Amino acid sequence: MTDASRRPGDDAEVCATEAEGGLLQEWAVRCLARLFSAMSDPTRLQILTILAGRDEITVGEITELVDLSISAVSHQLGLLRDRDLVTARRSGRQVFYSLTDDHVRALLQTGIEHACGDCRQRR
Repeated sequence: MTDASRRPGDDAEVCATEAEGGLLQEWAVRCLARLFSAMSDPTRLQILTILAGRDEITVGEITELVDLSISAVSHQLGLLRDRDLVTARRSGRQVFYSLTDDHVRALLQTGIEHACGDCRQRR
């Protein structure tokens, strides 16, 4: 299948169909662990939540919202870009960041719903 003909669920189907005995393939486990490790940091979660509510935003705008330095936010955005969770678009001297796709938004929303439900049950 060419990249142009891939559908959003194709990768999940490949992971499921190549699973042996109900276990994911080792490469899929590594990819999933890399994804979740990127989302395990509170600062990165805040940045992802901010991005989930907007089409795109600059580093400067993010720094004002999370009250961190530009270099700290840039470092976290670099890691999120490396994990294909965010993309960057340059316009002149400004760099605009956005979520890579709706899968990231859905994953974040599902995580929030799960965590908040779990927290409410423990009160």
